[in-house]
Amino acid sequence: MKKSLLTLSGLLLTTTALAGCGATNNNAGSSTNAGNEGSKEPVTIKVQAWYTEAQGNWNATVDAYNKTHPNVKVVYEGMSEKGDSQEGMKKMDLLAASGDQMDVVMYSSASDFAQRVGAGILEPLDDYLKKDNIVVKDEYKIDPIVNGKYYALPGKMIEWFVMLNKDKLDEAKLPVPTEWTWNDYAEYAKKMTKGEGASKTYGSYFHNWKDYSLLALNNDMENPYLVKSDGSANIDNPKVRYSLDLRNKMENVDKTSVPYFEVVSQKMNYRDVFYAGKTAMLATGNWMVGELSLNGKFNTVFAPYPKYDAKDTNGLTEIGADFMGIAASSKHKQEAYDFVKWYTTEGITTQGLFFSGWKKADINQNVDAILKSGKPENVKFIDKESLLSTLKVNKATKLVVPPTYALQQEKEYMNQVELYLVGKQDLDKTIQTATTKIEEIKKSNK
Repeated sequence: MKKSLLTLSGLLLTTTALAGCGATNNNAGSSTNAGNEGSKEPVTIKVQAWYTEAQGNWNATVDAYNKTHPNVKVVYEGMSEKGDSQEGMKKMDLLAASGDQMDVVMYSSASDFAQRVGAGILEPLDDYLKKDNIVVKDEYKIDPIVNGKYYALPGKMIEWFVMLNKDKLDEAKLPVPTEWTWNDYAEYAKKMTKGEGASKTYGSYFHNWKDYSLLALNNDMENPYLVKSDGSANIDNPKVRYSLDLRNKMENVDKTSVPYFEVVSQKMNYRDVFYAGKTAMLATGNWMVGELSLNGKFNTVFAPYPKYDAKDTNGLTEIGADFMGIAASSKHKQEAYDFVKWYTTEGITTQGLFFSGWKKADINQNVDAILKSGKPENVKFIDKESLLSTLKVNKATKLVVPPTYALQQEKEYMNQVELYLVGKQDLDKTIQTATTKIEEIKKSNK
């Protein structure tokens, strides 16, 4: 491992602090736990991620695996009491620095995953995959390859759609959309915005994630991310300009979407805003189906992700995943790999909360498993018909696994977007300054 300083989640890590990384170079199929040879005691491996038990149903999931694998004891460790992915990943970085046991680890976005690959935290999986004759792009719906190697397999697969409060939709006498554009979305928001002041309910809500500042770019088939795979800027184009202009008009002119300033100053949680009925629509990822099955409070219907142009393909959506891999410091790499392979194929349906990235998974069975895992008093509010029709029309864009420094570029982009959305600079300066800073980061990381 390179003897250089790596900034990870605000934590300065040295390669010597990543205990054992440079010392392990084990062949696929072997375990480095020599002390277990000839022992009947099961090997204990840890799965570490940010999910709470309520969010992830992990105890039942690992129990299902343990029952059919008596030589292994899988234990789940949640890294965040609130189920916050960023908090959880920071704690995992600390574990990597301290040398604590790490076996199976997960990251919530391609940019977070790429950064940890660059830090040397993850073990290459190529030898294991070759031994099992697994061709990732044939087996899974997304291909998380980094510089010609695999360091993770896709856990839950994320596709986006729009959730709508059916009661507010009916009140506005609007049909459930089955194909629409962002202009249509903006019109729906106007018709479903009601009231003033503290009692006001908005037609739309955009969170402070970068996804909500790339609305029309998110369903671009070839380049759905703010940088290209080589790290060069991909924001000075009509789709990004349209996205920022649309958001600014809805938040600051038409006032049909919750203003950005309120989102960040009040530290709003997008779930709470939707559950409280403060917004009629929420563009979000399919992980919310499992959450609705446990928390739904009113009739909710689903619509495909809106299009930039009416001529575009219906249902084209950005794609994401939880990236599950093996810690480079693990002493039980084969056992960890076996669990990763099981979880990313059969295990997600067993878990009953998320959608699978495995091509052999059946979407109807996947939905039924999620609804079965929910609470009947909450599941009844989920409109299964519109959910299934939306999921079946969805078509994923290409997955962009960005350079290891992409999180720095995302931060600089969002800094400029914030200045625009709070009225401190115009759109042209926002695009120009963000482009310059993104290119500077690329240059400094060569």
